[in-house]
Amino acid sequence: MAGWWRALSRAARRHPWPTNVLLYAALFSSGDALQQRLRGAQADWRQTRRVATVTATFHANFNYVWLGLLERALPGRAPRTVLAKVLCDQVVGAPVAVSAFYVEWTDVLALCTADQLQPCSCSVENSLCGALFFALGHLPLFFPAEW
Repeated sequence: MAGWWRALSRAARRHPWPTNVLLYAALFSSGDALQQRLRGAQADWRQTRRVATVTATFHANFNYVWLGLLERALPGRAPRTVLAKVLCDQVVGAPVAVSAFYVEWTDVLALCTADQLQPCSCSVENSLCGALFFALGHLPLFFPAEW
């Protein structure tokens, strides 16, 4: 176990981006498989494969770059700085990251083979608007009703 952990630490230091992407995809895929198992359903490996694909192609890369930019823009660990980072992440990064799941879910992103693509019952514009509304739907909680 110790040798495995040392190898992972060494890989993370030498190649941080690919290591981050692979670990992120493994954790997301494991979480999806575990959730299916805890629900008592049959394992849907196609769904788990789609989760891993979206994670490896978008989420892991987006988070690696976004959090690096955020750290460079707001360096430090002071409580005020951490709060500013969290606020920026929730206002800017979270809607983008959450939207990717719902955009993929509505078949706007073609992560399946060409013979599996079928016309969507809704337009691309409606799908994107719905994803954006869902991602930003929590914002009214921050503003008073009088506004």
